[in-house]
Order: sequence, then C-alpha cells, then structure tokens
Amino acid sequence: MRYYFLLLICCVCALGAMAHPMPNSVILLDIKSNGVAAEVQLPQSELELALGHKVALDPALRAYLLAHIHPQSLEGKPWKVQIKELHIQPAEQTATGPYNEVTATLWMEPAGGTSVRNFSLHYDAIIAEVSSHKALVSVRQDWERGNYGEQVVEVGVIKLDVKSSTIEPLIVSKEQGSLWWGCRSMVVLGMQHIAEGTDHLLFLLVLLLPAPLLVKQQRWDGYGGTRYSLLRLLQIVTAFTVGHSITLLAGASGWLRLPGQPVEVLIAVSILVSAVHALRPLFPGREAWVAAGFGLIHGLAFAGTLANLQLDATRMGLSILGFNVGIELMQLIVILLVMPWLIWLSRIPAYKYVRVAGAVLAGVAATVWITERI
Repeated sequence: MRYYFLLLICCVCALGAMAHPMPNSVILLDIKSNGVAAEVQLPQSELELALGHKVALDPALRAYLLAHIHPQSLEGKPWKVQIKELHIQPAEQTATGPYNEVTATLWMEPAGGTSVRNFSLHYDAIIAEVSSHKALVSVRQDWERGNYGEQVVEVGVIKLDVKSSTIEPLIVSKEQGSLWWGCRSMVVLGMQHIAEGTDHLLFLLVLLLPAPLLVKQQRWDGYGGTRYSLLRLLQIVTAFTVGHSITLLAGASGWLRLPGQPVEVLIAVSILVSAVHALRPLFPGREAWVAAGFGLIHGLAFAGTLANLQLDATRMGLSILGFNVGIELMQLIVILLVMPWLIWLSRIPAYKYVRVAGAVLAGVAATVWITERI
C-alpha cells in the first residue's frame, strides 16, 4: 500500500510540473543605426540550474553571459558586445506562473562596414547546460521600418537540436529600411496619440466652447460674429500648437525632463480650469495665452513618447518633426469638424445649455483624472 501511495505522489508531482512548464528566455532586439540594443530576460531558476549556484549580479555573471552571446556578421566577422545593466525583477505573469528573471541590457556593435540589419546570433546561455531550455528572439524596435516599439515582431527560437546535439545560430535578417519610412511612421504615431489622447483633445475643445461668445458683466453673452469667432478659434489653436511644440522639442531632445505623474496631473488640471472658464469667464480675451501655457505642459507628455525611443540625433530630429506633423494633422481634422458646429450653435439661445453641459462633463472627468493621477 505504501508503494501505491508513493506512486500516487509522484504522479501528482509530475502533473503539477506539466501544468507549470519552466519558463524560457526572451531576447528583445532594438535595431539602431550603428548597432543593436538587446534586452535578455533569463529565468532566475533556470540560470541558477545552469550555473550550479545562486545568481549574484557580479563580474562572474557578466563573464558567463559574454561567453555565451556571440553575434556575427553574415560574413563571419564578430561583433563587439557590452553589458550595460544587470538586474533581477519579477517577471510578468505567464502560463508558467510567477517567477523572477535576470534582465541583461546589452549593446552589440558590428565591425566597420557591416550591416546591423543582417547578422547571425550565436547564443547558448542556459541552453548549453539545460537542454530543454529555449530562447525566444523578437525585434522590439526597428525605427527605419516603422516599428517604434508598439509591436514585437518574432524572429525565431534558439534551442538545442537533439538529433545533431548542436545549438544552431539564429539568422536575423530584416528588410532594408529608410529615414522616410521612419519619419512617416512618426506622423502616424502623432495622429494616433491625439486620436487616443482624450485628455489632450478635451482640453482644447472645452477651451474652444466659449470662444465665439462675447463677455458682458463678467458673464458669457451672445454670439460675437463670424470674423470674431474665427479669429479667436485660430488664436487658441495656434497658441496651443506653439506651446506644445516648444516642450515637445525640448523634452524629446533631452533638454527638459519632468516626472510623468505631475505632468499628467497638470494636464487634468488644465481641463478643469478650461471647464470652469467655459462656465464663467476667468480670463476673457486671454485664452490664447492660457492655451500656450498649458500647451507647454501637454508637450511634455508628448515628448515622453519619443524620448523612450533613444534614437540618434538625425532620427530623433525626424521623429520630432513627423510626430508634431501628425499631432497637427489630427488637431486640424478635429477643428475642421468642430468649428462650423461651434459657430452655428453659438448663434442660437440653446447654445448656453450645450456649453454648460460640456463644461460640467469635462469638469467631472478632469476631477476624476486628478484624483486617479495623484
């Protein structure tokens, strides 16, 4: 009976192991103009099994990784490999269950004159000691092909070939890109950023709500005329554009950096201020200055998207240009759709209720965002 009981325990353990397969390594490649940045994610338990001891972020671990990572040109010329950072962190939840992983940030640079877009990756960390282990390789960023990190493109898997008992290198071969392709993708990203950025659009639209109206006795009064309305609308939109363009350039270039949380809070505050102004004039006649001032804050949020790309000067300059063009194109589309309705509605008495309802809804949304972001 005791033997049956032991056999039952072994079966349960085996089923548990099948339910939670061991995690694999992940290699994420960022293809730059003069090299390839790589983030290598190694499961800590598997790495310790390969090393035969507990993992320590020391020179020995760096030496182990450098001995098992050998990118080469397709002609066989070895690349230079540097380990920039090493740290241990919890991995994202997967089918394998929670675990810790060692993350190594690498810089791989080809020999002079060879392409960064076509190379062979000789890699056998952990795989050389743990035959069931695999490394899943993907390209995370390839700016010249329009991949700016939003989508991961799978390249292949590095594993042990059981029949030949060899670990074959993985050939990374990417189609030729161009500066035009990269710039065009930034235009699309800018348009997408505004289309999905509810808070940016809401600030601008709420600020425009009272723009066609005159002020009388510190209250919003009737329609100010077509010329008056168009001039005010254009002043506000232009001022907002100038404001966010300045900080987009400064932030994306690394000249100005602020933590993300206060910037997001201030964006929500800008909506709340605009909503109150739409109810009762706080700064009549000075909306353009307010739009420019808060535009500086919104531009810092835009800049964070580009700063994370870590591009060289030429590609960053084209990214700033393309991204800003995309923002302006989407803003222009929205304004062209909204402006005729604003001018038409502001001529009728019922516009008061439209303005008040829009301001109240924007104020509620802004208050919720402020609370969440704080």
